[in-house]
Amino acid sequence: MGAMRPTVLLFDIDGTLVTTGGAGRRAMGLAFEQLHRRRDACDGFSMSGMTDRAIVRKGLGIIGQPDTEDAISAVIDAYIAQLGLEVPKVDAREYRLHPGMREAVLEARSRSGFAVGLGTGNVRAGAKVKLDRVNIHDQFAFGGFGCDFEDRVALIRHGAQAGAAQLGHPLEACRVVIIGDTPKDVAAAKGIGAETIGVGTGSFTPQALLDAGAEWAFADFSASGAMEALLVGR
Repeated sequence: MGAMRPTVLLFDIDGTLVTTGGAGRRAMGLAFEQLHRRRDACDGFSMSGMTDRAIVRKGLGIIGQPDTEDAISAVIDAYIAQLGLEVPKVDAREYRLHPGMREAVLEARSRSGFAVGLGTGNVRAGAKVKLDRVNIHDQFAFGGFGCDFEDRVALIRHGAQAGAAQLGHPLEACRVVIIGDTPKDVAAAKGIGAETIGVGTGSFTPQALLDAGAEWAFADFSASGAMEALLVGR
């Protein structure tokens, strides 16, 4: 198998690469409690596919606090500190790298013409905390993060541009593939004209991701055809 074009792969984190046993949500609640005495700020909505800054902005609005840049940054800083405390507490049975993901990342990295990065709503520091727990963070040399842009399309474009630069090609000459677990990942990919491989390891089924427009979707990355979709496409 081999890619016809230089290829940029962008992996989402939560629900795609890893399950964190709720560490992120707990850390966010603790950050709001620390700064605003409201641990329940984000309890009423799903965080799936949202960027960290969008989550904080919505939480601040729910509790009636101004969503200034300083206010958002303060919660993010508190969240990162809390995340560093919460992640090590999660039992290994609940905090895991999803099947086939390590193999997919390592195989793509071993091939010439591939750039392997992250495309995630996590801020960069949060991504590191989450992925260090499963010893895979150092496999991603670049990415688009929630601290780069609050809008998911913009951060995916940023990550794709970084990957194209690593390959030494203009973005327009590259195949770009987003690997994610939510319809928001699919929508962001479509927003930059990229392909999507959906995985049913989060809150959405493979069929739901196909219905959202993903070119491929699998139960997880150990499924037949997943590696071929990643490395070859159509």
